[in-house]
Amino acid sequence: MHKKRKIDLTIVIPVILFAIISISTIYSAMTYLSPDVGNLALKQAIWYLGGFILIVILFKLKNDYLYRNAWFFYIICNILLLSLLLFAPEINNSKCWFVIPYVGNIQPSEFTKISLMLVLSVMISNFRETTNHPTIKEEAIFILKTLIVIFIPSILTFLEPDTGSVMIYFIIYFFMMFTSGIRLRWFIILGLIILGGLSFVLGCYFLNEDLFVSIFGTDLYYRFDRILDWQNGSGLQLENALASIGSAGVFGHGYNNTPIYFPESGTDFIFAVYASNFGLFGSIILISIIIFFDTRLINMATKKIAPKDKFVLAGIIGMLLFQQVQNIGMTLGLLPITGITLPFISYGGSSLLSYLILVGIILNISNEKERSYNV
Repeated sequence: MHKKRKIDLTIVIPVILFAIISISTIYSAMTYLSPDVGNLALKQAIWYLGGFILIVILFKLKNDYLYRNAWFFYIICNILLLSLLLFAPEINNSKCWFVIPYVGNIQPSEFTKISLMLVLSVMISNFRETTNHPTIKEEAIFILKTLIVIFIPSILTFLEPDTGSVMIYFIIYFFMMFTSGIRLRWFIILGLIILGGLSFVLGCYFLNEDLFVSIFGTDLYYRFDRILDWQNGSGLQLENALASIGSAGVFGHGYNNTPIYFPESGTDFIFAVYASNFGLFGSIILISIIIFFDTRLINMATKKIAPKDKFVLAGIIGMLLFQQVQNIGMTLGLLPITGITLPFISYGGSSLLSYLILVGIILNISNEKERSYNV
């Protein structure tokens, strides 16, 4: 007889704290936003409410339902990505969103991340079950299959263009494959291929700009320019974000007091708004909550859990760590500005719903682990 399923408060409480911090900081960020965008704090609260409902639904369905339908979700996400390129309106020179009246903008790439985690988890688990001691040839065929799975949405997403999401796809892939048990040599080979590709691209960029544009196009050229802006410490976003954080002191300028304007204050640079309001002390509190949440997931992944759950957790941990480090790092001028948001904190309906769906998956994993020890 199985024990009654419980809600893991070590997961739920940090998410509730994230919700409070997110909604209040977005409200503060609205100081310099146009009235035309509406009340983003209220919209974020509604998205959070919808996400909590999704968590309850997933908690009832359990993860087995998601694994059984992983390929269906993957196909649907790719159809949506293709539909974006064909039918979606252009917003800020990108085709990343479907505009749904009275609802808002929906970004399929956010949900594609989840479908990739589910499909890769099923593929890795099936491979390990059917091949106890795989040969190099069997591993090579398996890796080729997984690369096809990751390249299809990556190409579609890159064409939108949404380079940040493509980076996250490959971070998810790397973390999940690293836990799959395949030989270390494949990661060395992959690293050499990536190093060679980057060397060629950077060589063209610095030595022959015309050749770079003719091969990769002007869009990628301007993306590289953004990285150079970071290296030079230039750009309105970065300069004003650094000034805002640096002037905040230990306790900040006070809630809803963001004296310096910078673009994307509610999304990409939400951490700068929070640090401006609450200073070093508040920043330490937020980072401590993030570290506690991540550590809880890592501890969960090291326990005795089902293989599919372990692989999915690896993808979730990799994605969250990358986004958290990248977002806070770019806000502080330590990393390039890539447009990657801070999970659970930045404004965005699609991204927030995708994170809360992952929370539902995590809560199910937590219950399966507890049940396996208490039968």
